Amino acid sequence: MDDDQYGSDVLSGDWRSRGVKKVRQVPLERDMVLEDPATGWAGAVVRLEAGNVELEDWKGRRRAFPFSGQFLLEGELVTLGRPTAPVGRGPRAAGAGAAGAAGSLASVHADWRPGAAPAVRQASGGGRLRTASGSFAVEAQRARVALPSRIMVEGKHDAELVEKVWGADLRVEGVVVEELSGVDNLADVLDEFRPTRERRVGVLVDHLVPGSKESRFASAVMNGKWGAHVLVVGHPFVDVWQSVKPARVGLTAWPTIPRSIEWKQGICQALGWPHAEQADIARAWQRILGQVRTFADLEPELLGRVEELIDFVTEPRA
Repeated sequence: MDDDQYGSDVLSGDWRSRGVKKVRQVPLERDMVLEDPATGWAGAVVRLEAGNVELEDWKGRRRAFPFSGQFLLEGELVTLGRPTAPVGRGPRAAGAGAAGAAGSLASVHADWRPGAAPAVRQASGGGRLRTASGSFAVEAQRARVALPSRIMVEGKHDAELVEKVWGADLRVEGVVVEELSGVDNLADVLDEFRPTRERRVGVLVDHLVPGSKESRFASAVMNGKWGAHVLVVGHPFVDVWQSVKPARVGLTAWPTIPRSIEWKQGICQALGWPHAEQADIARAWQRILGQVRTFADLEPELLGRVEELIDFVTEPRA
């Protein structure tokens, strides 16, 4: 019998941490969006006081959590380090009401940058990383040289959402996403781009439903001179905002806005958010975008269409 079956010293070294993945520590920042994994409460950092970090959700509700605890940051479990700049702030301006919540979430995800779509670990993935779109992450691979084909979307918000969820996949494939600044410009853009079998164009259109202006534009393009090398698909939502599941912003359903009211302004008004200026609309979108972590936070009507476009523009040329 071997009397030394457990080694010379079972207490030597950091035995408690063996085989345990270390949790990354990130410096706390004001407006950083965190989620408490135990309760699901998510909000922007507004205060650090008495050993607690205070989070404010989109409705302006606040809740404090132990600073020493663990949080989810873009789907990654992290611990918090001491902030490098002051976090706390004064009380909300008098009369701001529920709309004042936008102040704390004006940059709902301060760390998010274009080109930085996070990889997240699937709970049942056996340790293998997946991208935000759900595909397996290709680690240690540089982005490919851009393909001649393109994916085009209507506007900035569409592009930012596609980047956040599919950015890692698109860089691996070498696919560039361009903004159209409105589907009305599609025909002119295609005439300038001149699609071919080797230079295909996939187009994502908002509110592509029978009888809509968008459906008429799409039909004209698909039946036009570039139709053989262009794929136009769309989702049924009035705006890409609606493709984010309403539960991510605390709703059971997106509000119905009368046609007499500009849709995004109406949404902000219904939610009690500032909406008088374009900057208010931009901040509102950042609040919504900040709540998108992975493909699971988006409606399937958008997911399938984007995947279809990626397949179309990356199809082998032979």
